[in-house]
Amino acid sequence: MPETSSPALPHKILVTGAAGFIASRVCALLHEQGHEVTGLDNFNDAYDVRLKVWRWVHLENLPGLELHRLDLLDTNALDRLFEKHARAEKAAPFDAVINLAARAGVRASVENPRSYVGANVTGALNVLEMCRKFEVKKFVLASTSSLYGKEHPTPYREEMNTDHQLSPYAATKKAAEAMAYTYHFLHGIDVSVLRYFTVYGPAGRPDMTPLRFVQRIREGRTITIFGDGTQSRDFTYVDDIARGTIAALRPVGYEAFNLGSDEPLKLSAMIGLIEELTGEKAKIEYRPWHPADMAATWADISKARKTLDWSPQTSFREGLQRLVTWYEENRSWASEINTD
Repeated sequence: MPETSSPALPHKILVTGAAGFIASRVCALLHEQGHEVTGLDNFNDAYDVRLKVWRWVHLENLPGLELHRLDLLDTNALDRLFEKHARAEKAAPFDAVINLAARAGVRASVENPRSYVGANVTGALNVLEMCRKFEVKKFVLASTSSLYGKEHPTPYREEMNTDHQLSPYAATKKAAEAMAYTYHFLHGIDVSVLRYFTVYGPAGRPDMTPLRFVQRIREGRTITIFGDGTQSRDFTYVDDIARGTIAALRPVGYEAFNLGSDEPLKLSAMIGLIEELTGEKAKIEYRPWHPADMAATWADISKARKTLDWSPQTSFREGLQRLVTWYEENRSWASEINTD
């Protein structure tokens, strides 16, 4: 059954990375459920900013949703925001923080690891420090399926060892998880860690295969496959991920949860479906396997089903059709997005 808003969930919520792919949907769904939402984003240039602007404009049209242009590395600005809300409430400024601000991407992190440490480790630490200082009791951290590396059989379970990451991106997320546990242990902050599995949907990240391949196949451009196309991913629709993120606002102590579709799909099968939905034939260039890539991802989501009462609702065909429809509606500018 779909999740519904619960009176037990926090009401005043800060969402970081609000112009991001997942966070923008989390903000919109929280607003729809009647929560008091504050969003912030620094509009970094990790990918084409036009996507972030498109999402931000849609959030600006939601009455009562408060938005700020703010960088998590600017501790003074972050402190002022928390202090302003604390004065207004004469209590903790927020009931919960959902920390979705991050620099994502496996291959890009190999090329520029320092930027990932700043955004994903120091940024998370700064938010945790604000939660400690202003007595915010709930913290939700976005993490990644990339933590599982290549040593485990699929499907991945939360209790598996995550000490052998294949990329700086995954390593920074592991560091953020460890930091969050420390703040739970020392300061009593209730923490939900969410390990997302290959999120896709309208206005998605252009460095990920669903949007990149839709654009390039539709426009007759060449797509690149590293390996032979037999690698598989547990593609998960963005609205399902947003619902799971909101469900994780409930008190759990400290727990990590996989959020995935539990239905991995081969890359070659995804390409075939895009060809069917767009009516275009893919032009494919094959390149050697990238060492930072995982051969397969597959989430065991039994823990999220049991503890969060969450399960995915959107089939891959349905979700991909929504992405293709969004692309056609925004093709005038989406066709120009840099998807390298």
